[in-house]
Amino acid sequence: MRRGFQWDLARQVERHDWLLQQLPRYADWGYQELYLHLEDAAEFPSLPGVARRDAYSYRQLATLVRTADRVGIKVVPIVNLLGHTQYLIKVPGLRDLNELRHPDGSPQATGQICPLHPRTLETAEKLLRDMAPFCTAGKVHVGLDESFHLGRHLLSRREIERIGLAAHFAGHVNRLHALTTGLGLRMGMWGDMLYFLPDAIPQLPSDVTIYEWYYYGFRRRPRVELFNFAESRLGEELRARGFAVWGCPMNGSARYEPLPHFTDRLDNILSWWRRNARLGNEGLLVTSWEPFRLAIELTTVVDAAAASLWLDPGITEPRAMLERGFARVFGKGTAKRSARVAHACDRHPFGGYPRWQINERWDTVSRREPQRAYLTEEKLCARLVQETRGLPAPLRASVEYRWYLAVRDVFVRMAARSRGGLADPKLKPVLNRYEQALRIGRRAVREMWTLTRDRRVHGTNTRILAADTVRLAKWKQGGAVFGPPWQFCYAVLNHRPCLQQVAVEQQRPDGSWRQLQACHTIEFQNQAAQPNGTFLREHAAPVSWDGDWLNPPKLRLILRGVGEVRIRTPELRRGKTILPAMPRSFTLGQPAPQAGLPELDWTRIADRRLLRWQPNKKAAG
Repeated sequence: MRRGFQWDLARQVERHDWLLQQLPRYADWGYQELYLHLEDAAEFPSLPGVARRDAYSYRQLATLVRTADRVGIKVVPIVNLLGHTQYLIKVPGLRDLNELRHPDGSPQATGQICPLHPRTLETAEKLLRDMAPFCTAGKVHVGLDESFHLGRHLLSRREIERIGLAAHFAGHVNRLHALTTGLGLRMGMWGDMLYFLPDAIPQLPSDVTIYEWYYYGFRRRPRVELFNFAESRLGEELRARGFAVWGCPMNGSARYEPLPHFTDRLDNILSWWRRNARLGNEGLLVTSWEPFRLAIELTTVVDAAAASLWLDPGITEPRAMLERGFARVFGKGTAKRSARVAHACDRHPFGGYPRWQINERWDTVSRREPQRAYLTEEKLCARLVQETRGLPAPLRASVEYRWYLAVRDVFVRMAARSRGGLADPKLKPVLNRYEQALRIGRRAVREMWTLTRDRRVHGTNTRILAADTVRLAKWKQGGAVFGPPWQFCYAVLNHRPCLQQVAVEQQRPDGSWRQLQACHTIEFQNQAAQPNGTFLREHAAPVSWDGDWLNPPKLRLILRGVGEVRIRTPELRRGKTILPAMPRSFTLGQPAPQAGLPELDWTRIADRRLLRWQPNKKAAG
């Protein structure tokens, strides 16, 4: 089984010298191939407008590839050529490649490239030719994942009407295959679009390598998120047809998590290792995505822990693998303690969009949600901070940042409920602790960033804490950072996990609707990646209302995306005064599809419910 690792350098660039230092280590750990996800983080001489300001130069890429080759690691560049092609569409001269058009036919500002645009193949050839010298593994990966805008362009619609969506997709694959073959390269592609377009499989070139990805632990087969986590037999079908297949787990965090969920990540890697062995797959690729919100050395630890599968074949318990991962990256002296702290962090992950909303606004924190779990979490994180003394800097700083997030959760929830505000004596010690955590948090996120990145650049976490600092100052000056007195509270039971967004809207006097709050339901945890979900999350939206019981606000809940959710206990609240909405429980959305390409359009309302208030009854409180 071939062994590969991936660096996602498209979302942020790591220091070139740091990358070079890692290559001999990965070679020692037994990795054989490096996949570079670049987008506009690389210089393309044939398309000079693509590379962003901090992109790697062509010379830097050449040095990286030569260094990898010298230690025995072959390189596979990833050149996205369907989905995730905003790096091309952003360029004014390439904007017309966009699949998405305005009603007048002009290209929109965002989207993905159209497979049939007259300039698509010309552009693809330039990108591939520029990357060809770096394809030392004899392969190039062309992406093609998550291409949900497929078929929107007039040219695409016409072809789809004639030959069908699967053949339309397969046609694009075949044209790219001709380009890569002409350059003497084998083509690779992600496999997820084949979940939705299985009829394309017989139409694909037989020598294309398929990289099937799924980022949760599983027993026998990966699942399809957009099919309500139904099991997939894609791997079996591809192997039966003779395709080379790689299984692809993931090593890092999801979105705003400050550090990986180490147990889930290693469960995911173990699941693919075992499935690869059962199916006789060609390789294991440990992917990495969006590491700019954490210290990348911690995803490196996961890669090093995964190496136990071939370096220590008898070690398959995640915590034992994690200890060996820390030992390989930071030395044996602190490995056991580091693994214990990292494993403890998994008990309270800062995960899920309902948790992450606080990064952008404080007026959506539910004032009715019990605080006990947040207090417990803050105590655990405070203890872990003490335990990181003497441990590697990336882990220590990450745990300090996690503690900051826990302290912020407690402070914001208590301050939002306090009627006395800054004058509330019960709030004073909580405020002092938060201000202390804010100072430590600023230093921690800066350290997490500068360990491997340009000191002149400020990362996402730094910007989050800067916004928190502004909100705190505004609150201390009497500003309404927690919104108006009335708040609409409701719980979302993600009982049929898929990919949904729930939003609250209030009707204006002119009859139009204004969005008050919106939140995705996906959780990115093993326990949530099942057809029957148990995650119940509190949500809240600030509501402008004068409290006139005869004229309650006109609110509605809407659902976007694919699938259904259960809404529970919707109500308007002001302190202990409650105006319940009826019914107290209902479903939004429709069951997720089991086949076909789902229509994933975040501008379209999939379902809505106008709220009715409990009649002929005074509000409680």
